[in-house]
Amino acid sequence: MADVRAMCAIGQRGQIGLDGGMPWSGTEGRIYEADVARFFELTQGHVLIAGPTTIASVPAFARKDRTLVTIRSHEQPGEVLARFAGRVVFVGGGPRVWAAYAPYIRLWDINRLPYDGPADRWFDPAWLTAGPPPRGV
Repeated sequence: MADVRAMCAIGQRGQIGLDGGMPWSGTEGRIYEADVARFFELTQGHVLIAGPTTIASVPAFARKDRTLVTIRSHEQPGEVLARFAGRVVFVGGGPRVWAAYAPYIRLWDINRLPYDGPADRWFDPAWLTAGPPPRGV
């Protein structure tokens, strides 16, 4: 089985998305830049699975040193993860992806940012206790 992890940044009230991007996109500040740099540092050499929008947003410099895999909603998480046995797999994306993959995620790496503005997507604490994946997967 893969070692499945998720990394995400959240705002002060759990904000994670706005208009298809991160709500703090374009906000200047060392803490925001450090968060992005840390994401690319920790996922280097590993597998990043995410929906098409997230995969498309990965910059050119980061495409050469990690395995990027576009996932679709019709794919079963257990089947997707089975393709990467023995590898570290980071699950990227937003609410729909994390809701589907939460039972498989062993480690959540959550960074709280000082952002406290608008959002249209929120972190769901229930993902942290989603329980184990179905047997045999």
